[in-house]
Amino acid sequence: MPTLEQLVRNPLKEKLRAGEVVTSMIVRISRGPETGRLAGTAGLDAIYVDLEHSPLTLETTAVICTSAWEAGVTPMVRVPGKDAGLIGRILDLGAMGVIAPQVDSADDARQAVSAALYPPAGRRSVSSTLPVLAYRNFPALEMTQQMNSQILIAVMIETEAGIRHCDEIAAVDGVDMLFIGAHDLSVDMGLAGQSDHPRLKESIHQVLQSAKRHGKAVGIGGMAANPQALQFWLTQGVQFISVGSDLGFLLQGATQSVARVRDMQTNTNP
Repeated sequence: MPTLEQLVRNPLKEKLRAGEVVTSMIVRISRGPETGRLAGTAGLDAIYVDLEHSPLTLETTAVICTSAWEAGVTPMVRVPGKDAGLIGRILDLGAMGVIAPQVDSADDARQAVSAALYPPAGRRSVSSTLPVLAYRNFPALEMTQQMNSQILIAVMIETEAGIRHCDEIAAVDGVDMLFIGAHDLSVDMGLAGQSDHPRLKESIHQVLQSAKRHGKAVGIGGMAANPQALQFWLTQGVQFISVGSDLGFLLQGATQSVARVRDMQTNTNP
């Protein structure tokens, strides 16, 4: 029977600490257990269920997270805010990471950490019915310490305020990753769609420098459609790459298939 350490071992967190590059997919429309298994087959390191920008329910989120964990893919959830009750629930239902959006200050980051970790590091309430523990009971102190060490906490830097305070945010104990929302950040800066703009690049560099100074990983989203930009930021030290969403992959695949048929039709017409 697996030990507590084996049950909650988070390979995503281990890879980030080792300086490896990892990939993740956003889940916005998938609703079944096949989601996690497909992610594993695709070679993804993580998925994150997007409760900020989707109609998915907590019940569906539980199914997706459990199936991903069983497939060796770390399940994370992007919550719509820093609500402690919601963060506690998504971790109880099977997520092994939380992504907090719109983190503009160290206080915002501390709120996310407090909600995600058990005392004394945080204020998360203890439940004895956790799917990641296979619903087994362990001594409370041992369980809470082990879970605290394995939950991954990512805070999104996606506003100019977040950039101004990124060094203080990176210094917060418990934060594992600064996750740059490049699309929202560009919009907030008045540079919508300009992923190569010097001001945007300088802001991303600021986050990378702060993360390095405080030993935190950096992720980036909103650049999946720009492989040249992704390649550049990989060389600069970004580790966590959001490669796209289930909705985007479905639309892309369908569009390409239709285009191929149209080309065949054109080439066979006399």
